[in-house]
Amino acid sequence: MITSAETLPDLSSPYPLRQEQIEAYQRDGHILLRGVCSPEEIAVYGPIIREAAYRYNTQNLPIEQRDTYGKAFLQIMNLWVRDERVRKYVLARRFARIAAELMGVEGVRLYHDQALFKEAGGGPTPWHQDFYYWPLDTEKTITMWMPLVDADETMGTMTFASGSHTQGFLGHFEISDTSEEYFRNFVAEHGFPLTSAGAMKAGDATFHAGATLHSAPGNKSDRVREVMTIIYFADGVRVMEKPDNKNRWLDLETWLPGVKPGELAVSELNPLVYRKE
Repeated sequence: MITSAETLPDLSSPYPLRQEQIEAYQRDGHILLRGVCSPEEIAVYGPIIREAAYRYNTQNLPIEQRDTYGKAFLQIMNLWVRDERVRKYVLARRFARIAAELMGVEGVRLYHDQALFKEAGGGPTPWHQDFYYWPLDTEKTITMWMPLVDADETMGTMTFASGSHTQGFLGHFEISDTSEEYFRNFVAEHGFPLTSAGAMKAGDATFHAGATLHSAPGNKSDRVREVMTIIYFADGVRVMEKPDNKNRWLDLETWLPGVKPGELAVSELNPLVYRKE
């Protein structure tokens, strides 16, 4: 395996977006983009991220002994600060530029990364809004979700409630059986179309807004659904004046160290990854 970050593929070249793709994202709150990483690029970065994820994984309980959240996936966060090779992937200008252009902003900062590995037999990811966890005073947030292996619906690729982001913040529901029941009913009552990412090649990616309701089925295959995610927010936003749940306070302390409510969302963990020239 390549071990030097300097010799890894460069991920700064742009991924050209069409205007209709930008409009579709802003209308639906999500989009699937093919080939964000080439087969050659993901063939190098996939094993590196996989190695780092398992090295830093702290979940040792058997699936049957975990709660609903724990059954959904192994979750390993901020690998970019632990491994210089993963850092090159997470801070890639290509990904950040896509995020900025989809949101229609001049620049984006990193919030954090997270590897989400849904094990064989892993449970479904309940319906939820990412917004609930983030103490950011903005709706200009976006998550890139990229499989490191070829994945189809049997492995648990994403399902989105198209247009649900237009409803804004929908309440204090952490990922749980409660959020699953509440938002499943909410989606049905409001008639939001369900859009599945379906089969995705390694290196394809979905992007979704922080307010977009989404879920994923369980992994019915005999392989691990290995996914890397990166969360961005628009440069220049501030932290909420009064974070209003325990997870927002925890996120503030963890991902925005030293930043106080009402201050600009900038710390050593939130580098400016892209700004339009």
